[in-house]
Amino acid sequence: MKLIKQIIDLNKAIRKENDLGFVPTMGSLHKGHEFLIKTSKKHCKKTLVSIFVNPTQFNNKDDYKTYPRDLSKDLKILKRLKVNFVYLPTVNQIYKDKTLTKISLKKSQKILCAKSRKGHFEGVLDVLNRFVKLISPKIIFMGEKDHQQYYLVQDFITKNYKTRVYSCKTIRSSNGMALSSRNKLLNRVDLKKSGLIANKLLKLKSTLNKKNSFSSVNSRKMRELILEFKKQLINEFNIKIEYLECRNLMSLTTNINNKPFKIFVAYYLNNVRLIDNF
Repeated sequence: MKLIKQIIDLNKAIRKENDLGFVPTMGSLHKGHEFLIKTSKKHCKKTLVSIFVNPTQFNNKDDYKTYPRDLSKDLKILKRLKVNFVYLPTVNQIYKDKTLTKISLKKSQKILCAKSRKGHFEGVLDVLNRFVKLISPKIIFMGEKDHQQYYLVQDFITKNYKTRVYSCKTIRSSNGMALSSRNKLLNRVDLKKSGLIANKLLKLKSTLNKKNSFSSVNSRKMRELILEFKKQLINEFNIKIEYLECRNLMSLTTNINNKPFKIFVAYYLNNVRLIDNF
């Protein structure tokens, strides 16, 4: 495993690599990240993992400061997985180039997390734009847990680069909750509660799938069912729900009549923001 901290060393290490898989992370690695890395190793000759807590995608300074970090543990995991390259850039390195065009979302894209976390996805797309320019990977590997992020990244990267974006399934804990670095900020009670919420949402998805198979059930009816379920979750678990919506899998629009869809949710447990989709 080659540890890289400087751009000049990065260029030397990967300049001849034309079959490179890239797994961008913010560290605090878990089994979900491990699955991305293992998938990259299956599809590409070499794999590069970056660890960079990107400040521009945080719309809350406190969230950035408290984001879980454990570099020593992360490097042990990456060494065990026999990752070829690990890139640990500084903020100054990544944002040194001031000439890149500022990225903006379309009005139609400012939904879900993009609506509630202003500037978040612009920061995600900006940093990935910079990484791809530096690394030129064959494939970027991302998880489905944040399907909106995958949707926006795929659209942006494929329009501007030859790089592909590969989506990997969400890895869940034994209680059903999606693995996330932020889970480390939760206590045992909240971890259990999150698992119960995940399982209820999974059952809701099954129910809506059945209803969506009938042409008489339209998008409006689905939204009414979601709203009622949202009220039930709030009452049962005493949580703050930022959004709970059904959206078309391919377009992220609310048009889901007889079409594949996902349930998107963002909620807070003791000020820890969690997202998921089913």
